Amino acid sequence: MCGGAPLFQANLESVAEIKAMFARIEAECGGLDGLVNNAARFTRIDPLKVTEEDWDFIHSVNLKACFFCAQQAALLIKRCAGRGRIVNISSMGAFLAWPEHVHYCASKAGVVGMTRALAKALAPDITVNSVAPGVIPFEEKDEPRIRRMVESTPVGRAGTGREIAEAVAYFLGASEFVTGQVLQVDGGLGLR
Repeated sequence: MCGGAPLFQANLESVAEIKAMFARIEAECGGLDGLVNNAARFTRIDPLKVTEEDWDFIHSVNLKACFFCAQQAALLIKRCAGRGRIVNISSMGAFLAWPEHVHYCASKAGVVGMTRALAKALAPDITVNSVAPGVIPFEEKDEPRIRRMVESTPVGRAGTGREIAEAVAYFLGASEFVTGQVLQVDGGLGLR
């Protein structure tokens, strides 16, 4: 499915493993042109019942790993290619109030803030942008809460992975004049 591209993996909860993964990328590929930070966790918990463990489970990947992957990618891009792109996947949870996903919403709002700050910090050599997906259901597509979100989406349907990929591809190929932006690919969900 990756068109023959090499695959690298790491436990994203570990900064040491993230650094080791980027060292392997440099050793095997010689450099890096871009990064798409797409790994995330999503859980549903009453905010009055969220524990420190619940909070860390979400933030360790959704925000901490996103930052350290962006940091290591930027260092590698600067050493090898000189110019590059970083695209962070945030979420409409960064902009909408989802009561049983407070910890998730906080992590994704952090991704948006981090995207904007990194765009300024890494300019002019590296652009940093974000895609905020709306309802892109997987196995939970028939759950009542997912159906309600789809029904409240102005375009009247859920989005697809392809639509998110097209937005990511736009940022990967866009002019260096496009940086620090968040593209909400949500079918109008954020308009309500």
